[in-house]
Amino acid sequence: MVVEADIQNAVVELLRRTVVKLPSDVEEALVRALDAEVDETPKMQLKAIMDNIKLAGEGNTPMCQDTGVTIFYVTLPRTCEIDVERGIIEGVRRATSEVPLRPNAVHPITRKNPGDNVGDGMPYMNWKVGNNDFIEITVMPKGAGSENMSQLAMLTPSQGVKGIKEFVLSTVLRAGGNPCPPMVLGVGIGGSSDICMKLAKQALLRPLDERHKDPEIAGLETELLDALNMLGIGPMGLGGKTTAIGLNIEYAYCHTASLPVAVNVQCWAARRGTVRIHLDGRLEFPTNEE
Repeated sequence: MVVEADIQNAVVELLRRTVVKLPSDVEEALVRALDAEVDETPKMQLKAIMDNIKLAGEGNTPMCQDTGVTIFYVTLPRTCEIDVERGIIEGVRRATSEVPLRPNAVHPITRKNPGDNVGDGMPYMNWKVGNNDFIEITVMPKGAGSENMSQLAMLTPSQGVKGIKEFVLSTVLRAGGNPCPPMVLGVGIGGSSDICMKLAKQALLRPLDERHKDPEIAGLETELLDALNMLGIGPMGLGGKTTAIGLNIEYAYCHTASLPVAVNVQCWAARRGTVRIHLDGRLEFPTNEE
């Protein structure tokens, strides 16, 4: 029988694993980027990133001082009597002191910092109900350096695919070295303004080596990623072949008179992690196994 304390413990361990170790697809993409670079400056930057990843794992410490704000995606079984929301909130509080996480969450106007990463709307939780007999919790710790570079455009349908491409490229050009490239791009297309932004962030949850199931969208993902890597921004904005190690698109149908497009920018530390809490209390970490 799972109780709220089990949720708390799972969230603390999930956050510890997620801020310390990258998913294998992200780390492998960074290794490929290092192998592809020929100039010394980008190679040096990527080597420093790889050394940082190694040291974080060896020391069991966060790989970046900005441990972000905590964005959760939760899938509940059809019958669930546990206060999962409360468990997540208390888990974040505990993780802030136990991992530790930097206390990043502040009041937007007064900038008052409660010191535990908990406040109105934070941690933020996205909810859905599934057919599994376990609770699945995915977290994306999102730092500000990359999040601040994210953009939304309300294009007209006449701008079409050409307008989408121009907007994505201009967003990355405007970002330059600010989001600590090589970056990962989540692109949302369609829906409405709020739906589009949520799709862009959700796109960052998909592994970098997994193309969209829609062949037309998958082709656009590949085309945009190739174009981004021709910009020459490179690792840490110092030039090179690799400006982005991944680009994922998610879409929704939209109004006939509208074409929303959103870009959510992620830094090289594209952290995401999942825990499955089974009804017998067993924990499974499919993204961050040790």
